[in-house]
Amino acid sequence: MYAQLIDDEAGLTLASAFSKEITAGEPKAGKGDSFHKKDISFQLGGLIAKKAALKKIKQVVFDRGGYKYHGRVKALAEGAREGGLEF
Repeated sequence: MYAQLIDDEAGLTLASAFSKEITAGEPKAGKGDSFHKKDISFQLGGLIAKKAALKKIKQVVFDRGGYKYHGRVKALAEGAREGGLEF
């Protein structure tokens, strides 16, 4: 899973995070291991929030890219909010 902070007006990616940054060195999750995937998504939200804070970004628009707001998408959003991002 990826998360990006994009300035649409300027067409620039300000920061990005990838789930492999969190899971590096961990054994792969089994097929259907949704709890582990949701946990990683939550941590990914926290990671993108940290990267946003380093760039002094506090407020963002959450674009789900057409995905429903549940499961891993919801976990990512909750992690980002807990990390300090405002949607």
